[in-house]
Amino acid sequence: MKSNRQTKPRARKDGLIVHRLPDEVLVYDLDRDRAHCLNETAAFVWQKCDGRKSTSEIAQALGKTTNTQVDEKIVWLAIDQLDRNHLLAVTPPRPSAIGNMNRREVIRALGVAAAVTIPVVASIVAPTPAQAATCLPNGATCSTGPQCCSGFCNPPGVCGNAP
Repeated sequence: MKSNRQTKPRARKDGLIVHRLPDEVLVYDLDRDRAHCLNETAAFVWQKCDGRKSTSEIAQALGKTTNTQVDEKIVWLAIDQLDRNHLLAVTPPRPSAIGNMNRREVIRALGVAAAVTIPVVASIVAPTPAQAATCLPNGATCSTGPQCCSGFCNPPGVCGNAP
């Protein structure tokens, strides 16, 4: 799936549900049952990973959008996070000058001003449909209504119908 021969990153599109919000993009990976929240910078980089743009071209585009000078290291940090979360179909080989820099090292190298544009991909494991649909049947001991399939936790703490 990944090829080190290609030098331009390409975002994965299959098996994903994408929901764009004003300040972030939510991505649900159907293959891995994982939800990812991409901040504006990570989302911008991911959306620009079309297999035609280089990382330097993506950095230039990000700079134009944010009206700031954007170092290519920011794009590489985003690509690293996107790749670790299986959101890229093609990942180019990392330049040796970039190495394995983490977020803290990038901030230190680029200065505090770069912290505003640091890409963040936050991920959680989503419950399976069976886990998400689990509820307590009538007659089971409960403490709140949402625990019960009926939606009602009647006194003295038993799932049942509406009082």
